[in-house]
Amino acid sequence: MTTAEDIIENGTARLRPAGNLMPKPAQQPAGPFEVMAEAHKPTVRDALVTGLLVIYPAVAALAAIIAGLFLTGAGGV
Repeated sequence: MTTAEDIIENGTARLRPAGNLMPKPAQQPAGPFEVMAEAHKPTVRDALVTGLLVIYPAVAALAAIIAGLFLTGAGGV
């Protein structure tokens, strides 16, 4: 294994000779875009989770707007 003393001579760094092997890249794919082993059909659970992920932020945003209007006194009275 190459040590720091092998790389640094007289206080300056030097390049590794071209004959040396490069480090191996990682053996696992990078990121969340892996190919699934088996494709499965969407289920009712998938549809409910997707609906929740879409509907909940919209309802929460409307509730925040209504609460903000109420707290600022724009309720009409």
